[in-house]
Amino acid sequence: MKAMELILEKLLSEVEDSNDVESRSKVRLVVPNSSCGAIIGKGGSSIKSFIEDSRAGIKISPQDNIAGLNDRLVTLTGSFEEQMRAIFLILSKLIEDAHYPPTFNSPFPYSGVNVPGFPGFPVGYMVPSVAYSPISYGSNGSGGKYPSNKGVASPVVPQSPGGPLEGQSNSVTIAIADEHIGAVVGRGGRNIMEISQVSGARIKISDRGDFILGTSDRKVTITGSPEAIRAAEALIMQKVSSNSER
Repeated sequence: MKAMELILEKLLSEVEDSNDVESRSKVRLVVPNSSCGAIIGKGGSSIKSFIEDSRAGIKISPQDNIAGLNDRLVTLTGSFEEQMRAIFLILSKLIEDAHYPPTFNSPFPYSGVNVPGFPGFPVGYMVPSVAYSPISYGSNGSGGKYPSNKGVASPVVPQSPGGPLEGQSNSVTIAIADEHIGAVVGRGGRNIMEISQVSGARIKISDRGDFILGTSDRKVTITGSPEAIRAAEALIMQKVSSNSER
């Protein structure tokens, strides 16, 4: 929690320097859908107590907000102290929850935090303990199955370990609408390099004009350990979602 506090304080101070009043007030946690019930509580009792205790605004995205994914966004609003108190209460509840997935050997063990103005850059991300099917992020930012030649979701394909990644190396291809590629790549490739560094995965995007047959979607191939792939998918989803809201 102390590390999260220091990082969040730094990010919020930089957003504050940009004089963006709107963006300074929100923090987002990425939480597995199966654990949201613990945060809400019976009849909303838990989330109500969190709001009263922290004085922060807490809002959980609809269950079907992003089809095909098993995570929901918990948005926190308020002052730095109010947000930190809310984060502490939520994480404490998640640790007690039997449905909360165990921590993988990932570079960031906490629930993901997204500060607007720094879209897609997490303080940490708890990788869900479920196998992700390749996801296609359409023009509206919503996810869907990316079909293989046989019309079913392409599986994670094991590959021989090698390169800088440790342990078993796998590969997944997801489809992303061409209009969102710029947001994923970032100016000078900054975003995609950041995603690769944070997740530990290698990411390759098909060339301009190289679309999936019958679509305007580009192929994004993610290679790495299962947890690195899931983390990279989550970070890419954040970039697409942020770009869709503009």
